[in-house]
Amino acid sequence: MKKIGICLSIILIVCSIFIMGNTVYAEENSIIDSETAGQLVQIKEKESRELSDYVETYGSESYGFVAYVLGKVRIYSIPLCFLGIAVGAIYQYVIGIRKLDVRDKGFNLVIMFVTLLVICQILPLVFTIVVKGWRN
Repeated sequence: MKKIGICLSIILIVCSIFIMGNTVYAEENSIIDSETAGQLVQIKEKESRELSDYVETYGSESYGFVAYVLGKVRIYSIPLCFLGIAVGAIYQYVIGIRKLDVRDKGFNLVIMFVTLLVICQILPLVFTIVVKGWRN
């Protein structure tokens, strides 16, 4: 247990040194590059258009916002869940060869992330069926 505490302390100290060493202070007259500002405006306009399309499709601002959020959750859940499944598989098949409790932890992680992936992919479909199909 002492080894884990010492390792975490060392990691915390190293991370704080990197954070303090790379501190950037803004000047009084700092200006965002016009190209970067243009990209930010384009991203904002694209997302607001997408949100207004959802609002128009669902006929309500609250339903449109929920559909927009569920769409984003559906997209971003795929890489995060695959990463979680990979970590669980490492715990189960690599580390779990020597330790059975870690093997069970890996199996539980894989099951949890597969379940989460299925829920995040099915929930927008169920929402669309309920709101558009049964409401009208």
